[in-house]
Amino acid sequence: MSKGLFILGTGTDIGKTYVTGLLLKYLRDHDFNATYFKAALSGAMKDENDNLIPGDAVEVLTIANLDEDTDFLVPYIYETAVSPHLASQIEGNPVNLKRVKEAYDNVSERYDYIVMEGSGGIVCPIRYEGKGNENNIMLEDIVKYLNLDVILIADAGLGTINSIVTTVEYLKNRNIHLCAIIMNNYKDELMENDNIKMVEGLCDVPVIAKVYQNDTNLRLDIDTEILISYFK
Repeated sequence: MSKGLFILGTGTDIGKTYVTGLLLKYLRDHDFNATYFKAALSGAMKDENDNLIPGDAVEVLTIANLDEDTDFLVPYIYETAVSPHLASQIEGNPVNLKRVKEAYDNVSERYDYIVMEGSGGIVCPIRYEGKGNENNIMLEDIVKYLNLDVILIADAGLGTINSIVTTVEYLKNRNIHLCAIIMNNYKDELMENDNIKMVEGLCDVPVIAKVYQNDTNLRLDIDTEILISYFK
C-alpha cells in the first residue's frame, strides 16, 4: 500500500491545484512512483460526449506529465461549481466515506505515493443532510478517515497571516498534523518575506517552498528526504 499526503488550501482560488501539480511533478522528476487523488471535485466541464471532465485533476496531471485516467483518481465528480455538499444536493450522488477509502486504496495499489488534494479550505462541507445528521461529512473527516498529515498552501500576499494562523489553529483543535506550508504567488518583497517570518513564528510550522507566478518547477527549501517523511 502507498503513503499519502493531504494538500490543503487556506481557501478557494489560492492556487492549491497548481501547487499540487508542481509538487507531484517534483516527486515524479525525482523518480518517485507518485500520483494524484481527490475525493470530490465540483465545477467539472462536459466534453463533446457529455462526459464530465474534472478540471483540477487534468491540470495536475498535465503539470506533472502523468498519463492516468482521471475517473480512477477522482471518485466523485460534480458539474455544479459549488461546494461538494451543495453540488450533490443538486445533482445527487452524495459522498460516502467508504467509497472514498475504496477508491483511495485502489489507487494505492498502483502507486507508492499519493498527493491528495482537498476541496476549498478546511471548513468545507462535503456532505450535509441537516444539523447533527450522522451522514454529514466535513473535509476534516476525510483527512482523519484516511489518516493523513497535511501540507498547507497559502497565498503569500496581504492577509495571509490571518488565513494561515486561523487554519493552523483549527487543525490543531481537530488533532490534524500540519507538516509544512508552501507560499504561492510569492514575490521577493518586504511584506511577503515578513509574512513568512510571522507565520513561522506564530505557528511554529516551516515554510518549505515559495512559488513564484508561472513557475514550472517546485524549489524546496528542504531536502527531498524530509518531504518524503511527511507521507504516511
